[in-house]
Amino acid sequence: MNQNDRTNFSERLKTAAEAKKALLANFKPKPAAVDPHFAERAALREAELERVRQERQAAKDAKKQAAAEAEEAARQAAEAVEAEALEAKRGERKARKALTKAEQKEARDRRYAARKARQ
Repeated sequence: MNQNDRTNFSERLKTAAEAKKALLANFKPKPAAVDPHFAERAALREAELERVRQERQAAKDAKKQAAAEAEEAARQAAEAVEAEALEAKRGERKARKALTKAEQKEARDRRYAARKARQ
């Protein structure tokens, strides 16, 4: 008798699954030999990454510091311009008051002169 005649459907499925597992096992990577310098290279790689991270962080901090300094300089310049404008305004006001005082004195002198002229 033939082998297939004695097998039922579930046995054939089981045999097919085992064959697929065997084929997949052929494609799995074989265990490689452990490199004795693997840990050392990994530590060097990690140290290099950490150094690069620190350099990037330092560059970012320097950029933030420069931006803060530029902002502070701009703020001080704006304050200086504002103070200068205020001082100019005060100067104009003082000049106006001085002119007004001079005008008042001149008017007073004219009145005095006119009074003297009448007498």
